[in-house]
Amino acid sequence: MIKIACHVLGPLFNNTYLLSDLETKQAVVIDPAFDPDPLLRDIHKNKWQVVGIWLTHAHFDHFAGLANLVQSIEPVPPIGLHPGDLDLYHAGGLSENFGIPMPALPEPMQLFSHKQIISLGQTQIEVRHTPGHSPGHVIFYIPMQAILFSGDIIFHLSVGRTDLPGGNFKQLLDSINNQVMDLPPETCILNGHGPETTVGEEMHGNPFL
Repeated sequence: MIKIACHVLGPLFNNTYLLSDLETKQAVVIDPAFDPDPLLRDIHKNKWQVVGIWLTHAHFDHFAGLANLVQSIEPVPPIGLHPGDLDLYHAGGLSENFGIPMPALPEPMQLFSHKQIISLGQTQIEVRHTPGHSPGHVIFYIPMQAILFSGDIIFHLSVGRTDLPGGNFKQLLDSINNQVMDLPPETCILNGHGPETTVGEEMHGNPFL
């Protein structure tokens, strides 16, 4: 069983998730945003061993705390990203467009693929490629716990923006309909900003779908 802690970080109120396996004491971080100090306090207090940092996509606000985070973790865990967003990552995730300097970043060593199965302890997690918000956007689905980490493709009664470079509204809707709406209605959606929701609630109430 995976324990999940959400840390809301930075001026854009990003949801950064810490997933931890109680049996092995291993943990992964999803989308380390901005100042990671609250996240680090959680990690050190509970003596989690961080074995991976997984990015849903490469917009800067979802990895703005990455450089500071890896400086405080030994050994440095592998960074996971879909190859479709590597160029965006190497370019700083559009941070220059918003006047935010980005420090040197570690190279992603784990390149995600569609339907790939990754693990934390004994829990299997499915990667799904969901372009539209960005070319290499992915989501992480834990069937055992009916939980989906959706990044920025879908929010509570809303969907992700597609006006940034690499965005495509048709692709976004296709990704949501084919990779999110096919999940059980009770699936809890933990997204990149704002409150959680469920597949069933979005299926019946989201005005964009």
